[in-house]
Amino acid sequence: MSLEEVSVLRVEFFIFLVAYIAIGSFLAVISRRFFTRDLRDYYTSSSRLGVLLSAGTYAATTYSAFMMVGLVGMTYATGVGALGFELLYLASTIVLLSTIGFKIWELSKKYNWISPSQMLGDFYNSRVLALVVALVYLFAMIPYLAAQIQGLRVIFNYGGLGTLESTIISAILVYVWIFIAGMWSVAITDTYQGFLMLSGGLSYLIWTLCYFTPASGIVYSELFKTLSERGYLGLTDFWSLTTYLAYTLPWAFFAVTNPQVVVRLYVPRDEKTYKKAVTVFYIYGFTYTIIVVLIGLVAAGLATRGVLPSNLPWDSVTPYILGLMHPFLGSLIAVSIIAAAVSTANSIVLAVSGSLISLSKSRSVALARIIDAILVIIATITTMSSVGFIVDLSVLTSIILLPLAPITILGVYVVNKWSSVLKNSALASLIIGVSIATYYALILGPRKAFREVILGLPLSAWVLLTSTIVLLIGYIIGVKTTKDPLKL
Repeated sequence: MSLEEVSVLRVEFFIFLVAYIAIGSFLAVISRRFFTRDLRDYYTSSSRLGVLLSAGTYAATTYSAFMMVGLVGMTYATGVGALGFELLYLASTIVLLSTIGFKIWELSKKYNWISPSQMLGDFYNSRVLALVVALVYLFAMIPYLAAQIQGLRVIFNYGGLGTLESTIISAILVYVWIFIAGMWSVAITDTYQGFLMLSGGLSYLIWTLCYFTPASGIVYSELFKTLSERGYLGLTDFWSLTTYLAYTLPWAFFAVTNPQVVVRLYVPRDEKTYKKAVTVFYIYGFTYTIIVVLIGLVAAGLATRGVLPSNLPWDSVTPYILGLMHPFLGSLIAVSIIAAAVSTANSIVLAVSGSLISLSKSRSVALARIIDAILVIIATITTMSSVGFIVDLSVLTSIILLPLAPITILGVYVVNKWSSVLKNSALASLIIGVSIATYYALILGPRKAFREVILGLPLSAWVLLTSTIVLLIGYIIGVKTTKDPLKL
């Protein structure tokens, strides 16, 4: 690419970037009219969001930069098995939202929670458990934040920005959109960003199918014939049973383990809104997943025909293809990826902040904003260090949080029916599960940890099994020793 082409690219990119920031900031400022400046309103909008905002903020928070950067690269490298990986997440999420999630929404109206750590503390009547959960969130969400910033850095580099500039812009953008009106500004900007993400993905797919592939002299029948012959339309060697379980098992429980999405179960204003929002999210998620996987499959096909390099790192596939586009279209798609990363990042900060402040006796919006600023600074420092593959980091975070699945699912049914034995077993279940995941993450590194096979099962399966068994032992003992038995 010539210097003249680079200068055009930067101008186009900055035009879209400035427009994206200006529109998002305008929407965030408008949201202040709904903000009551109450702490619960700051973190959960006081459960007053309608269908569009409830579904929009859930979708944008869930689908991060990993989709357009990580999943495209994963599909390019491993074939259609990546579709099964992602669709299993979507299917399990819908099941959880329709069952456990709905019960959590009902209980949130009664208990007025502002964070999942507070919720789990109430489930088991344990302030210690709430504290440990908040600390686990603080520790486990660092790699997930790093994954979002990694995506931002890659895309900002496309626009000609260096690491320092991209980090500063990202940090300011994440914090300001939280500061303005908390959940209200985040929900509104999330919905706006969700629209950008879907539009960017669709534009990416249309360009790939309708321009890039024909311009390369390849017809679709030949492309998919080659993909079939190379095994990309089936399960490639990469997708062994243990690898598939390693990738999919943590995400199957994402809806009840990750704080930024659990918080979004509190925000719909009524039952009708909640159910419609789940339906809208499903339609959005299915559409976005198909778009992204198709892009990855076409890229894989073009690589087998020599049009694209066949050995690109996963996270480099999308940036490489963006560099082949007209700067106008490439910049539009790049900004949509930035939107995906920012929406997830500010939601993580707000969720972790809520978990920390819920433990404090001194609660105020001013203190919440200070905690948010500290978390953004920590995230900013994290971006300056080297991080691994986006998909790996995202799933690794989910493994560390996986012990929260059994205590959340059981907790919904034992609220107000707890025993001291069950309370202690919930705490032990969490600590043991997180310790196992962390141990392997430290000794093997993020890339290898979640693929580690122990006695025929991946690490994630052992983390889930161990924490579940510890919790169930406490439940059974509690039933036998309590005069008023727990009833599920």
